[in-house]
Amino acid sequence: MQVILLQRVAKLGQMGDVVKVKDGYGRNFLLPQGKALRASASNIASFSAKKVQLEATNLETRTEAQAFADTLNGQAFVVIRSASDSGALYGSVTTRDAADAATAGGFTVDRNQVVLDRPIKDLGLHSVTVVLHPEVSAKITMNVARSPEEAELQAAGKSIQELAAEAEAEAEFDMAELFDEMGAAQEGADLGRD
Repeated sequence: MQVILLQRVAKLGQMGDVVKVKDGYGRNFLLPQGKALRASASNIASFSAKKVQLEATNLETRTEAQAFADTLNGQAFVVIRSASDSGALYGSVTTRDAADAATAGGFTVDRNQVVLDRPIKDLGLHSVTVVLHPEVSAKITMNVARSPEEAELQAAGKSIQELAAEAEAEAEFDMAELFDEMGAAQEGADLGRD
């Protein structure tokens, strides 16, 4: 199927390009979403007449998206989830969770705009891309933690593994100190018997 792109489509082409796509992709995605028109003679003529208007509209929306991206870029949002002691989540953080966290933080983001490079299945800081316009995107940070206190520690640069190692080392030190005290008390009791 040949289509005329009405906007830039990633990995396909720029506005105005006539490209060949698979029938299902064109019928089920590009045409219903208004991203393309069938490449018939009448549609090509219609597009040529509207091209200036479409480019002006695209420039306006891109400028608005860029202004929004400048404020959104670099923001960090906290998502609280339950996880194991090793930091593995029970479930995963989805695009909807990321969009909800951004919306709760005062930014209007739709889940369809959020792109996850890979599933978020562990605690920590994760970089997430938000596509605001076909030509504009922003990077945000998702701070996935078990509690708000843990999120603050992660934001300060401590990882869950480091915190667990510190807690374990402190417990071992306390245990060794307790045994040393018990051993000294036992020696004192043994000396008193002699």
